[in-house]
Amino acid sequence: MYTGNNKKIVATVEARMTSSRLPGKVLFPLAGKPALERLLERVRTSAYVDEIVVATTTNHADDPIVSLAKRLNVTYFRGSEDDVLSRVLLAAQSVQGDIIVEITGDCPLVNGELVDRGIEEFFSHDVDYASNTLPRSYPDGFDVQVFPVAVLAEVDKLTQDPIDRVHVSLYLYSHPERFALHGWLPKEHEHFWPDLRVTLDEKADYELVGLIFERLLPVNKNFGVSEVLTFLRNNPQLLTINKHVKTKKTIEG
Repeated sequence: MYTGNNKKIVATVEARMTSSRLPGKVLFPLAGKPALERLLERVRTSAYVDEIVVATTTNHADDPIVSLAKRLNVTYFRGSEDDVLSRVLLAAQSVQGDIIVEITGDCPLVNGELVDRGIEEFFSHDVDYASNTLPRSYPDGFDVQVFPVAVLAEVDKLTQDPIDRVHVSLYLYSHPERFALHGWLPKEHEHFWPDLRVTLDEKADYELVGLIFERLLPVNKNFGVSEVLTFLRNNPQLLTINKHVKTKKTIEG
């Protein structure tokens, strides 16, 4: 819960096994633990998040994700695979959440410190949506989006476009004439690196992110953005590992 506010903050973590480019990636091991477990451990260090909900699907293929959530005593919700907007909305409503911190399972480097920065940015501005992707300033893989459950419920009634339903908050941040938006930038100049990929989309991404965990975990188990970027700047040869990977366009789903 954010200081001086009684709204329940819920971090929703979208996760499924049927990724088109790297199936099963959320359970790929990173320094000995599944990527999703690493992410949940890191988000749990947030000072403001009241509850985490793993938002997965009703597909049997996603049963291992549910098993992981149960083992870690993390709440889970099962919904539509394609209508991710409804899945995230219902996941937040299932625990009576007021504010959503939207995180995707392919961003295992997100940690509590970054989540808390997003929450602080949201509450310190009179807005409907706050994100560090508007415009992108942090590397791809450190995405944090914060917005009220009530606003997503409003969006749910406004659009049935499949692209909007897949991307959850796309309609929200694509309509600045209706919704107040706030994009937050890194406090430290050296954190500005929008062209860098540290997300899990393809095998090459997994190789790079795996190296980051193996090298930084022994030093600091909750390492953050600064440590990751310093490590990569000191080891520029690693950037060639996934340099060829193209980020999917929004229209591709």
